[in-house]
Amino acid sequence: MRGVIRGLGIVFLVAGLGALGWVGWQYFGTGIAANEQMGKAKGSLRQQWQKPPTAPSTTPTTTAAPKSGEPLALLRIPKFGTDWEKPIVQGVAADDLARGIGHYPQTQLPGQPGNFAIAGHRVTHGSPFRKLLDLRAGDEVVVETADSVYTYTLDASPRDLTVPQTDTWVLDPVPGKRQPPTRSIITLTTCQDLFHSPDRSVAFGHLTKVTKK
Repeated sequence: MRGVIRGLGIVFLVAGLGALGWVGWQYFGTGIAANEQMGKAKGSLRQQWQKPPTAPSTTPTTTAAPKSGEPLALLRIPKFGTDWEKPIVQGVAADDLARGIGHYPQTQLPGQPGNFAIAGHRVTHGSPFRKLLDLRAGDEVVVETADSVYTYTLDASPRDLTVPQTDTWVLDPVPGKRQPPTRSIITLTTCQDLFHSPDRSVAFGHLTKVTKK
C-alpha cells in the first residue's frame, strides 16, 4: 500500500510540475518568442519601406492582399509611451497573433473608407494589448504604412463595450449598420479579462489626420 501511495504521489508531483511548466511557458516563454518575432517584423517593414520605388508599369495591376502573417503596418499608441511600437500582421489566427497585432482580413486597410479592425493579446505572446483597457475617449492610435501615417481618435474606452466573440457586427464597414461606409474608422479588440475568455473588449475610433511620408 505504501508503494502505491508513493507512486501516486510521484505521478501527481510530475503532473503538477508539468502544469507549472506549461503555465510558465504560456506567460513568459511565449512572450520571449513573440517579442523576437515582432522585432523581426518591424525590421522587415522598415527595410522594405526604404527600398526605392520601382518604375511604373504601363500594364494595369491590382494591389495584392498581404499574405497571412505578413507585416503590413506599424502601430503606435502614444498613451503607452514614446517607445511603444508594434507590427500589424495580416490575419488573426493563433500563429498570426504570435507575430504581432492581427488585422482582420475581411476588414478594410488603413485609411480606406470603412473599418480597419485589429486584435491583440492582453496576456501571453508578448501581451501587446495588456494595457488596452486603460485607453479612454480622445486617446490617439497611430498607424504607419509604407506611404502614410494615419491618426485615429478613440470614441470610447474598450472598457465600455464587451461582446461575445461571435458578435461579428463590430467588424462591419459601418459597425451595426448595413450601409456603405462614408468615413474611415478603426476597431481594436482584445480579451475582456486577463484569463481565457470568450468575450471581447472593443473600442472604435475615427480617422482624424493623414500625413503623407
